[in-house]
Amino acid sequence: MKINLFIYLLSTILCAFAVSGINFDPIIKKGHVWEARFLSIIIILSLAHLLSSFFIELLSINIL
Repeated sequence: MKINLFIYLLSTILCAFAVSGINFDPIIKKGHVWEARFLSIIIILSLAHLLSSFFIELLSINIL
């Protein structure tokens, strides 16, 4: 159970680092800073969930 929490935290940090390189300026209207931040948080959490689920499933497979 502790390894799952560690994987979730690590994947969230990695996704936040990856999403920080995306320039949202061309797709967000001027003056809508909070919407851009909210969009980036949704993208970070979604990617982190997908990545952590993948690694947890990968670790649960027992290869003979």
